[in-house]
Amino acid sequence: MKVGFIGLGQMGSGMAANLIKAGHEVTVYNRTATKTQALVAKGAASAAKVADACRGDAVITMLADAAALAGVSFGENSLIASLSKNKIHISMSTISVALSEKLAAAHAEAGQRYVSAPVFGRPEAAAASALFIVTAAAPDAVASCQPLFEVLGQRIFPFGDKPSTANLVKLSGNFMIASVIETLGEAMALVGKAGVDRHQYLDFLTSTLFNAPIYKTYGQLVAEQKFEPAGFAAVLGLKDVRLALAAGESLRVPLPLASLLRDRFLTLLAQGGEALDWSAISQLAAKDSGQKA
Repeated sequence: MKVGFIGLGQMGSGMAANLIKAGHEVTVYNRTATKTQALVAKGAASAAKVADACRGDAVITMLADAAALAGVSFGENSLIASLSKNKIHISMSTISVALSEKLAAAHAEAGQRYVSAPVFGRPEAAAASALFIVTAAAPDAVASCQPLFEVLGQRIFPFGDKPSTANLVKLSGNFMIASVIETLGEAMALVGKAGVDRHQYLDFLTSTLFNAPIYKTYGQLVAEQKFEPAGFAAVLGLKDVRLALAAGESLRVPLPLASLLRDRFLTLLAQGGEALDWSAISQLAAKDSGQKA
C-alpha cells in the first residue's frame, strides 16, 4: 500500500520502519524534520509538510497527544484538507473519546474514512511488530487497513464500528497498567522495608499469582528502579489518566483509583520526574515510607 506516516517518536519510528521493511510505499512526516533521515535511508520518502504525506491510500498518525493530532488534522493544508475522498486516516495515538468523535465527524463530512486503532505495547514491541491493535470503524475500512495492521501488530482486536470505542478501550487499559504500577510500588515498599529482596519477591509474584507480561515487564522496571530512558514518559501517563477521568465523568462512572493515580503522577512531576518513565510513580510509596531509592 501507499501510506503516509505522521509522528516519528519512539513508537512511530519503529512502526514506520516495519512498514518499509514489509514493502509498503511509505512517506514520512515529522515536525522535527531530522527524525525522518533514518527512515529515508531505509527507503521512505520524506514529506516537507503534512499534505505531502496524505497522497496515498491511507495516512497513519502516531502522535504524543491531542494537541499534536488536532494540529495536523484540522485547518488549512491539514490532513483532513489534503486527504482524497474515500481514503483513510488511521489514528493510532492515545487520544480522548471526544477528539476521536470530532475526527470521525470531520472525516465523514469530507467524504473520507476514519479508523481508530490505538495500540498496546512499548517501543520495543513496536520495533518488533508485536503490538496489540484495538480497532473500531466501518468494517470495510478496517478490512482495507488489514495489510498494514498485520505488519505492525501480533493481534488485532475489533470493537465495532464506532471509532471512539477503541479509544475508550485504550484509555481503560492504560488506567489498568498505571494501577498495576502503583500496586507493585506499594507492595515492594511494604516488603522492602522489612528487608525482603525486591528481585526475589518479583520472581515469586510472577512465577505464581501474577504470571502475566504486564507484571513481568513493569515489575522488572520497578525492582531495578530503571526509569531512564523513558519508554513512556510520566507526563504522558498523567495525560492518559486525565483522559480516563474525563471519559468517566462523561459517562457518569466514578473512577476513584484514577483520581489517586492522577495525584501520584502530579507528585512525581512536582519532584522533577518529567524525564522519567511513567513506572517511576512506583518509587513514591518507598519514599513515603522513609526508604531510600
